[in-house]
Amino acid sequence: MMNQLHRTPAAPRRESLRDALQATASLLKQHRAGEIAEADIDDYVTLNWLEWNGGSLRLTVTGDNVCRQARPK
Repeated sequence: MMNQLHRTPAAPRRESLRDALQATASLLKQHRAGEIAEADIDDYVTLNWLEWNGGSLRLTVTGDNVCRQARPK
């Protein structure tokens, strides 16, 4: 919600979001953002991993870096 004060999610929540970020990025690439929970979107935006761009969601540079770090080596 835009008028709420956004606080950084707690560490366990942040780790959960990190684990799900690749799947979230995949949904965005497939134009299926509607399948991402609103609470997740709010937290990703608060973490600066996703951003709104002209009514669409996209990964930020930070979000892209988090995805790359999470990939198996």
